[in-house]
Amino acid sequence: MQLTPAEITETLSMVSKQHLDIRTITLGLNLRGCVDTDIHRVAAKVYERMRTAAERLVPVADQLEREYGIPIVNKRISVTPIAEICAAVSAEDLTPVAVAMDKAAAEVGVDFVGGFTALVQKGASRGDIKLMESIPTALAETNCVCSSVNIGSTRAGLNMDAILRMAHIIRRTAEATAERDCIGAGKLVVFCNAVEDNPFMAGAFHGSGEADEVINVGVSGPGVVRAVLAGMPKDADITSVAEAIKATAFKITRAGELMAREAAARLGYQKGILDLSLAPTPAEHDSVAEILEAIGVGVCGGPGTTAALAMLNDAVKKGGAMASSSVGGLSGAFIPVSEDAGMIRAAEMGALSLSKLEAMTSVCSVGLDMIAVPGDTSVEALFGIIADEAAIGMINNKTTAVRIIPAIGKSVGDTLDFGGLLGRAPVMAVNPYAGEVLAHRGGHMPAPLNSLKN
Repeated sequence: MQLTPAEITETLSMVSKQHLDIRTITLGLNLRGCVDTDIHRVAAKVYERMRTAAERLVPVADQLEREYGIPIVNKRISVTPIAEICAAVSAEDLTPVAVAMDKAAAEVGVDFVGGFTALVQKGASRGDIKLMESIPTALAETNCVCSSVNIGSTRAGLNMDAILRMAHIIRRTAEATAERDCIGAGKLVVFCNAVEDNPFMAGAFHGSGEADEVINVGVSGPGVVRAVLAGMPKDADITSVAEAIKATAFKITRAGELMAREAAARLGYQKGILDLSLAPTPAEHDSVAEILEAIGVGVCGGPGTTAALAMLNDAVKKGGAMASSSVGGLSGAFIPVSEDAGMIRAAEMGALSLSKLEAMTSVCSVGLDMIAVPGDTSVEALFGIIADEAAIGMINNKTTAVRIIPAIGKSVGDTLDFGGLLGRAPVMAVNPYAGEVLAHRGGHMPAPLNSLKN
């Protein structure tokens, strides 16, 4: 891949003025060799595998950052779903493995590690149930471990029993970390159609069919896109706007492709995917909400928001696909409320509601992300929110997710403050009419007709 001097100059301007960054270099690790019947031996094997495989990850990333001048915000590890690794153990509590993951992550200097995960879209094994029940303690006793559970897919339908279980677990996780603004729930995501090569937290895990060690890179750049659109005339038609976004996404992806190739080559690991996702930060102007407003929506959440987001997501994917043959993961636009200064403003002024966010998730890359709700929100309401979002993913054959945080002891108008990249989350109102019947019916929602593709 050749880069011209003009492209290099333009990229440096993106970095210095418009918040272009490599959001993450994520090392995916196969842990299947760590299987054992004793939980403590599993934990020891997981610790050693992570420590030795990732010992050069941060130094190499730091070296690339210095050489190319592009910030690398996070260095992360994703691992084989721990429920699979612990299928043979006799212990009921899998927290020791999470603690070992956390210890290894701290030693090698990464920011997050994902993979305390269970895949239960069609049914939950004993190991899956052990993992799910271990989540509240595991996330309360660790700092950088993230957890995910896939409760549905287009091919399998929705596991309604697992959705209810996860509603309870989300609440218990928030309660277990209430003194830290319920941060445990901020490191837990419930998926439909989970992606197995996703470099972004909290949903990253190392899926089946992957090599032993893989480098996946996530590129961001909402500030770059916003700056380009802000410079366009107000009377530019929507086709011109889409073309500008597509061209910008191409340039951003080119920078990420270079970093991904270099990181994989220097570490001696297989290059995986490049995830081009417009992942916002709490910094001013590094915001997906502000992109939507630059397109022409009055305030994010107002009429036209979903249409603008659909166009944005499509243009980003088109531009990225032309710049790399390895675009994957969740590529598109993320809408995490707590991590986006524009989303926070819109939520606080009442322009952005939970219902509008749900509509927006039908056309964005993921789903309801980093949303705080009142601490007294019922388990049945949490179930309904997850089920609604999963149904959008199932019917539309796309990844959807819920990362929702019951703000224990807080109500609408209050705020959870996580600091750093996770930002702050205004507590949003929840529709109170969930009812008590649907959540307790249980069973399995059948896969939709469009799942029959063979």
